[in-house]
Amino acid sequence: MSLVEGQQVELTIEKPASGGRMIARHLGQVVLVRGAIPGERVTAWIERAEKRMAYAVTRDVLDASPDRRADAGDPLCGGALYSHIRYERQLAIKSDVVRDAFARVGRHPLDGPVAVAGSPEEGYRMRARFHVRGGRAGFYREGTHQLCDAAPTRQLRPDTVAAVQALAGALHRERPDAVTAIAIGENVAADERAAHLEAAPGATMDAAMLERAARDAGVRGLSAREHSTGRLVSVGSPDVSDPLETVTGGRVAHGSIRRHAESFFQGNRFLLAALVTAVMDVVPDEGEILDLYAGAGLFSVPLAAAGHLEVTAVEGDRTSGADLRENARLLAPRLQVHVSGVEEYLAGRRGTPAVAIVDPPRTGMTKDAVNRLARLRAPRIVYVSCDPPTLARDARLLLDAGYRLTSLRAFDLFPNTPHVESLAVFVFGD
Repeated sequence: MSLVEGQQVELTIEKPASGGRMIARHLGQVVLVRGAIPGERVTAWIERAEKRMAYAVTRDVLDASPDRRADAGDPLCGGALYSHIRYERQLAIKSDVVRDAFARVGRHPLDGPVAVAGSPEEGYRMRARFHVRGGRAGFYREGTHQLCDAAPTRQLRPDTVAAVQALAGALHRERPDAVTAIAIGENVAADERAAHLEAAPGATMDAAMLERAARDAGVRGLSAREHSTGRLVSVGSPDVSDPLETVTGGRVAHGSIRRHAESFFQGNRFLLAALVTAVMDVVPDEGEILDLYAGAGLFSVPLAAAGHLEVTAVEGDRTSGADLRENARLLAPRLQVHVSGVEEYLAGRRGTPAVAIVDPPRTGMTKDAVNRLARLRAPRIVYVSCDPPTLARDARLLLDAGYRLTSLRAFDLFPNTPHVESLAVFVFGD
């Protein structure tokens, strides 16, 4: 008999699923359970039931795991779905999630566990998007439009959250309900902080208002894009920067990398250098480096600054692309920039690079992009991914095209959440 919404059942938790829930079974039906740990026996309430699968939330823990701890606030605020799990066990669970994705989605079972580099659990986050309502800024609770307080998640520094709240309050006093979201960005040292505002439909932005709000919040710059006209208004310096010495863990002594508050950039201040140097370690010393989905140049800029003579960076987003151009300016001609979609670039690409680095969004690469990349026959592909299932899906396409997976490791850029960053290296041929 299939489960129904509102039913309570006793379940034994088997293993983790991608996305933050855990897998259990009831009379053969798969149940995805929130708030549990593998090995536990729990009473769960069925939130939603489908023909072959049901979704449930833990109500009572009958046999608790030794890795269980008290929740840190609301687990649905900031996606902290692992906050009830001891941190060392979180890393092991994320390793299992990556392995399961490669076995199930990629049809490529791994021989052993995937090493996951850990992070301090508090104040790690350098960028975030806050929703704004009535002068108050916060996250949305998972799957809702209910505003929740970001401070108890401890993902951001307390002074960062305070700056966002001050900014939201100042803007609301100036022009009530004119702003719907605030993207905040800061550097590793947290001594530079900037923000980008999303305006409500019909709302106008002016420089004087933004200057007063920036001053009240103590941010170095603000930008805002009007929803109706697309017009961009900026005051101060709406970007932040880090020395390449910081980004590369001391490997590059000179230079910096800047990014606009709206641009994508890896968000964990404690693991940023570890991720960058891990990529640098698997890039060959000679030959062209092709960096796809390059963002502001997190990998391409340090590699060119470290002495690589031929680096090509491709980024489709206009804001990140502008940052990439600016960061590459002093490294020309060794660093060449193309602001275009990856598919468009690869369609006209000629020549085989020594290595291709790809760092796509959570949806992974499109099938067209993977196939075009595979046809370049780059001896090595370095794939940075924030989503194990899409990485495993794209890995299957590369394996079918003649590549071998030679290494796979992970970085816990978002502690207490189900997110995990993976770094896979593929080599062409035998």
